[in-house]
Amino acid sequence: MTAATDPVFAGLARQAERIASGDVSSRELTEACLARIDRLDPTLNAFRVVFAERALAEADQADGRRRGGDRRPLLGVPLAIKDDTNIAGEVTARGTNAFGEPAREDAEVVRRLRSAGAVIAGKTNVPELEITPFTESPTFGATRNPWDLNRTPGGSSGGSAAAVAAGLVGGALGSDGGGSIRIPAGCCGLFGLKPQRDRIPMAPMVAPWHGLSVYGPIVRHVADAALFIDVTGDGEPLAPAVARRPERLRIAISTQVPPLLLGSPDEEQRGAVAEMASLLRGLGHQVDDVEVPYGTTMTAFSTRYLRGIADDAAAMPHPERLARRTRGFRRIGRTIARPVLDRARAEEAANARSIGGVFERADVLMTPMFTRRPIPIGTYEGRGATWTVNGYWRWVPYCAAFNHTGQPAASVPAGFSADGFPLAVQLVARPGDEATLISLGAQIEAERPWADRVPALS
Repeated sequence: MTAATDPVFAGLARQAERIASGDVSSRELTEACLARIDRLDPTLNAFRVVFAERALAEADQADGRRRGGDRRPLLGVPLAIKDDTNIAGEVTARGTNAFGEPAREDAEVVRRLRSAGAVIAGKTNVPELEITPFTESPTFGATRNPWDLNRTPGGSSGGSAAAVAAGLVGGALGSDGGGSIRIPAGCCGLFGLKPQRDRIPMAPMVAPWHGLSVYGPIVRHVADAALFIDVTGDGEPLAPAVARRPERLRIAISTQVPPLLLGSPDEEQRGAVAEMASLLRGLGHQVDDVEVPYGTTMTAFSTRYLRGIADDAAAMPHPERLARRTRGFRRIGRTIARPVLDRARAEEAANARSIGGVFERADVLMTPMFTRRPIPIGTYEGRGATWTVNGYWRWVPYCAAFNHTGQPAASVPAGFSADGFPLAVQLVARPGDEATLISLGAQIEAERPWADRVPALS
């Protein structure tokens, strides 16, 4: 069986269709996913905990409901939840042993996924307190990239991305406070969409990282992302945008790194942008270079990010158990006074207007996803907070600005390197315009399909 025919690689939308038609049962699909987890996860370390018996029981219930005429949009489809999100009766470990009691209730996003019929297979690993763009922690170890086991799958939703890329589940919940959906998706050859802030409820959390963080999908296909957001989010449905061929779009390209962040994209990453630009021109879109007026965006972002880490660390039930590097981040964040934080949040509107000038001349902004390939496992082992944060911004400088402005952005697969490693670019839209990212992403996917190619490990 190939990736094109194996249901574990079909993606959420197609899996839902096959279950609804009776072509495959939820029990069969869930058993297949659990068997793959059992076989591959000891190597990948994507899951912190697997709910095998519970998932099979939920699958049997879903099959019974289907036979009774239930047509919920994700009925019987297994997926994974990032371990920064509450599931009733389970601890929310957040990559640390500083956690407390199990959650009393599902987070609102989990409740909506269950209401749509999804089967929850387990919770995926994260770095401690979701701080870093690589998924390693002293408590739960390193999560590995299915495409190259010596490299990170990204972070902080690295467990979710590794699980989807290896066919352990068809899709997974991620969260993104500075690139944590887009970075893992880009590392693992997947589509990852950070939606507009407030599109998907964050409850019971209130403005995590002082408004930077949002929930969103890490999936195989663009249609999966639209379905996921439609069942978890508010606002106009995105599914119609999958089939809608975009009008001739004006696409602005920038490889410029925001001020204060060092580094520049290497030849491989520039090549991914150039190839995508060529494809977009061939599809009839106007593509032009642009300078992005980032201004003070990254200073304001860093203030919110670092103070958010400090506040999260202080709120943990056992902060004395946090790792040394995390305590270093907490010390840095605690130096940020409340008036400084308030000023950074107030700068959001001006920064958004400045960057918004790009969208007076363009419909979509395209940047690289990375300056180089995903970093090797253990790159920052033993390093302190300052060394680590200065290092990883050189690798992933392009995402965080759009958490500060709150607008939607996506990581889109951009082909493969000569040795078969997945490449990616970032697409950014106007505030609230996820539909353009979905329609353009679907057009790119139709022209250059990526999902049938899977890691050799799989």
